Parts: sequence; structure tokens; C-alpha cells
Amino acid sequence: MEIVKKKRRKAKVDRSLCVACGCCVKVCPVKAITIVYGAYAQADPGKCVGCGKCAKECPASVIRIVED
Repeated sequence: MEIVKKKRRKAKVDRSLCVACGCCVKVCPVKAITIVYGAYAQADPGKCVGCGKCAKECPASVIRIVED
């Protein structure tokens, strides 16, 4: 019997392009995103459920949903 491990999706922020506007923080249903040092957003992989709401909301398009 083969065990199939399901890949989990997580948000990934490109820190170098993020302007810390906070739009993603407002739409995250599980409060997985925070603004770090007022400079960039960061998603907590332990909390993120990979819903993609943050990526859709980001005006700079710097958030991607990637497979873990």
C-alpha cells in the first residue's frame, strides 16, 4: 500500500518588493500575515491555510501561493 502525502499550499511574500501596505493582513481569515519592522509582510507557515486571499488582494502582486 502506497502512502500519498498531500502537498500543502502556503503564502510566500517577496520581501524585496513588498511595501508593507497591510492589505493582505486585513483579508487573511486566520491572521497568518504580519508586517515586520514596518517594512514587509510575512506569512506564518504554521498558520497559513493557503486560501490565496492575500495574493488576490495584494496591489503589488508580490504574494504567491506555493506548494509546501
